[in-house]
This record gives sequence, structure tokens and C-alpha cells, in this order.
Amino acid sequence: MRLLLGGLGVGSFTAGVLAVFATENGTGSGVLLGFGGILIVLALLGNHIDSFEFGGAKLRLRASAAQMFALAEETERRGDLVEADRLRAQARALLDAAGPIADHYRSLRESMPSGAARTDALERVVARARRLGAEQAFDAAEVARWLREGTDGQRITALAMMQARPELWDVDAAFAAIEDPRSAFEQFHAMLLALHLIESLDPARRRQLAGIIRRVRGQRFGEDEDRWQLSEEILQRLEDPVP
Repeated sequence: MRLLLGGLGVGSFTAGVLAVFATENGTGSGVLLGFGGILIVLALLGNHIDSFEFGGAKLRLRASAAQMFALAEETERRGDLVEADRLRAQARALLDAAGPIADHYRSLRESMPSGAARTDALERVVARARRLGAEQAFDAAEVARWLREGTDGQRITALAMMQARPELWDVDAAFAAIEDPRSAFEQFHAMLLALHLIESLDPARRRQLAGIIRRVRGQRFGEDEDRWQLSEEILQRLEDPVP
């Protein structure tokens, strides 16, 4: 069945490409390209797909990205580097299941004026990302890459997922997001993550975090009472004895 779908998909996609150059029927060409692409995705992902919604362009993937990365590591230990690379590429594609959350965050920030209503809407997006992080396993290195190198939406998604799952923590990336955030909202959630991970920090890391918090309080907080109160809680927790 997967071979049949793949053959049909390649044929439809190829016909669409040819139609782009040979005809003036742009709608028909687009349908052929889109339909062919869908069939190719179905053929490639096969049993990893739980459902497919054409209108919403949504794939719900049953296999978790972390399981795929683990399989890639096992395959690499057996010496099959080509297959291991293929599995990692597929795992990254599976990780993109979190992409719609990041896109929703971006669209809200662009479409709504700043204020309480937008903050409430963004908090609902963060809650969705936390649920995703809690319910599914993801590769920690990939989530950290989102926080270090991603878009604004990917960064906030990564922070929320780290808040939900300690296995995803990246202390350096979290500290950097506090010190050099893309927005006040991101800084608040980076600080909230820092509050979660305090007990795991050694004395040197605790001093580093305290220094960062004291610096940003004077530079960035202004009249933001929420961030100030959170910073007070962090500094108070940092004064507690190391467990």
C-alpha cells in the first residue's frame, strides 16, 4: 500500500510540475502538486500517521520524536550511519508537531495589541505547549536548539516544554533567555523555568543566576510587577541552603 501511494504521489506531483510549464491552468496544477505531496507524505510516514486533516494541514503522529532519536542512536551503534541519519531527520520532522503552537504564538503577538487580553491569550498557548511537553517525549537537544536558535514562537514553546519536563532542561539556554530575551513575556517564562530548576543548581550556578537576576531587574523590568515579584521569589529561593 505504501509503495502504491508513493507511486501515485510521485506521478501526481510530476504531472503537476509539468502542468505548471505546459498549461495555463494554475488551479489544476496546484491541485496535482498538493495531492501528490500528500500521497508522498503518507507513503513515507506510513504507520507513524494516526490521522490526516487536509483542510487544516495537520498530521497527528503516533510515534514520538524521542523514540525515533533513540532508535537512531541504537542504529548508529550497530554501524549503520546512513540509516541513523535518516531516522534523525525523520525525528526532527516529528518534532515539528509542536510547530502549530509556535505559529499560534507568533500570530497572536502580531495581531493583538499589547495588554491583559493578549497576555491571557499567550498564556493559553504556553499551557498547550506545557501539555505537549508533559504528554509526549521529545529529544532534549532539539528542544534546546529551539530555545537557542529558534523563532520567538519556538523559543516560548521550548521554555514551556522545559517547565513541564525536567529531562529537557538546558541551564545555559534558560539563563541566556533571562539575560537577553526577545520579549518581556519570554523573560517571565525563562525566569519561571529558572525557579523550577533552582534545586538542581550547584553553588556556582546559583551565584550565576542571582547575578543575572539582579542585573536584569535594573535594566529591563521597569514597572512590571509580575516579573519583579518573580525575581524576588527566585532570589529568596537562592538564599536557601543547597540541598
